[in-house]
Formats: sequence, structure tokens, C-alpha cells
Amino acid sequence: MEPSKVYFTNLRTTPSSNLLDKMERLIKKAGITNIDFNQQFVAIKIHFGEPGNLAYIRPNYAARLSNFLHSLGGKPFLTDSNTLYSGGRSNAVDHLKSAMENGFNPISAQCNVIIADGLKGTDYREIEINGEYCKAPKIGTAVADADIIISMNHFKGHEQTGFGGALKNLGMGCASVGGKLELHSGAQPKIDENYCKACNICVKHCAHDAVHLVNKVAQINYEKCVGCGQCVALCQYNAAIMASEETSDRLNYKIAEYTKAVLQDKPHFHLSFIMNVSPECDCWNHNDAAIVPDLGIAASFDPVALDQACVDMVISAPLLSGNKLSEQHPHEHMEGEDKFHYIHPDTNWRAGLEHAEKIGIGTRQYELITV
Repeated sequence: MEPSKVYFTNLRTTPSSNLLDKMERLIKKAGITNIDFNQQFVAIKIHFGEPGNLAYIRPNYAARLSNFLHSLGGKPFLTDSNTLYSGGRSNAVDHLKSAMENGFNPISAQCNVIIADGLKGTDYREIEINGEYCKAPKIGTAVADADIIISMNHFKGHEQTGFGGALKNLGMGCASVGGKLELHSGAQPKIDENYCKACNICVKHCAHDAVHLVNKVAQINYEKCVGCGQCVALCQYNAAIMASEETSDRLNYKIAEYTKAVLQDKPHFHLSFIMNVSPECDCWNHNDAAIVPDLGIAASFDPVALDQACVDMVISAPLLSGNKLSEQHPHEHMEGEDKFHYIHPDTNWRAGLEHAEKIGIGTRQYELITV
């Protein structure tokens, strides 16, 4: 397979070319206009950010993209699916409120916001792919019914998959609530009792009443646990962890197959923002300090190549001070080190890219073209 083209622009600006201008120039150079948008419904898959988390993509970028797609005759809308865990985005009413609060509304983002899987996460289409792990992924209807898919990805770390990029944004982010249950069904966490401080945060935030303190130690009821990983993300003492690397691999495999269902038989394009590279996902109500400097924006028709290029850039970048990783390695710059593995050693991000390549979504081989 020939290497895919990944286009990249840094964040340097001039008085005559701001970051919005650079983003538009980037997507044009990457060939987005080769897609026929005229009278087509265009799902712009983006993460609206959990209230309290400030690492999400600024809505200004979505507005520039939306206006550009309007100029090509498209009918763009911003979309995301409801979450499996408790929080500000677990149903369409709260989800829309959270999106509006973070600036994703028709005024600031210049297009409408549609929650892909409906009011309670039950509005979905089953798309048959006959995958090795998922036969017919449950994809939010607004995404499944769209004519064209564009992903706007905030590239960052993730406590269960290693990092979150295009595949995570599409495969997990477009799954209905029932789809997310399928994705997490083999990825249940466990409690290391030696590290548990009985702080109760995992009990308080478990949406499925699966975690309780017993003799001042957290215990998980696996009959109720769906493997959403909220306890893993919130634990400050490394007591809640993924059960094994195999479960992380399996989750990444499933995400790749859900991505295949989202993109099947549709034109698609992908845009990643390597900014505010926080150690965890935007799903939590906080964002820790970025682990590397803001690097730039990358675009490609190939989401696999795009994710590989972005992770390679983060690996090559120096480590910033004042974050959780720099506290563990205070005298190291870590250029060339796999920072996501250091932060989340129980994950294996390579598994998802390898499986995505295997099932024909794209290739990990890429040519990086600077714009």
C-alpha cells in the first residue's frame, strides 16, 4: 500500500495569516474540495468538551470549517453521541446545554448542533461490517444518515486507549450508548487494594452503581460494571487500573471496527489539532496540564495515517514541565520517548492502528507534507 499524504501546518502566524486562515489553507491543500459537498448533509464529528474541561477545540475553528462547507453548497452540522458515564453529556438535553456553554451553538459555530443518538442514546442504526469483534456496530442515526463525514479531532492522551485521535473520535464518539456498552464490554477495570485510599471518588462518580467501599477499600461489582473506565480516569492514586493490556487491545480493536462502520461507503476527511495535549480525555470535567508544547494542525483523507503522524510528532516533541509526566521524570526532556505509554502503561495504542490497517481503513505509512 502506498503511503498516505498527511498535511501539516505549525502554529506560527503573521498579521495577514491567523490560525483560522492557516487551517482553511491546510484543508484546501489537503484536497477537501475534491469531495462534492453540494446539497450533501455533512456530519462534523467533534467533542464538545465536558463542562469544566477546557482542552477541547475552540468553536472558532468549527465556525470557519462550517462556513467553508456552506460556501461549497454543503449542509454541515456539528455532532457527537451521548456518553455511557454520568456527567454533562449523558442525554441530549444536558449534552446540548454543555455544547452551548462551551460555545458550540448556531451563533458562534455557524451551524446547528445535533446529538447523533437522540434523547437517551437509543436512536441508532446497525451497520453491518461482519467484523472480527463487532458484527454490526450501533452508530448514532445522525452520523449514519449523513452523506459525508468530517472528523475534527483534539489529539490528546486517553486512559483506556493510550491516546485519542481520529479513530477514537469516530469509533467511540459516534457509537450510541448501546454501542459504547459493546465497546467496553471486555475492558473492565480492577482495584489494586495496595493503593486504594478510600477517597470515595470512584464510588461517587460511577454511573452504574458498580463501585462500593468495603472495609475501606473500593470493590467493583462486575455484574453491574460496563467497563466505561470513569474510575480509572478519576482515581488519583493509581488504584483503579485496567485489568490487563489485552483488554486495552480489545477496546482499540473494537473502536477500529466501529470507525469502519462510520466511514463505510462515504466520502470522509479528517482534521487533528495537536494542541493542549492533555494526558486524559476531554470527557472528564477537568484537564490536566499539557504534556508537550502545542505543535500544529494536521489533515488527511486517511484517519490511520493521521493518527500515526500525530503520535509520532508527540513522541518526537520535548516534554513540558509542570505536568504529571514531568513530575515523574523531572530531569528528562523525553524527545523520542512514547509519552502516552509512560502516562498509561496498561494501554497499547498501537493495537488500534494495526487493526485499522488490517481491516482496510487506511495505512500507518504516511508522507508528511508541510503547508
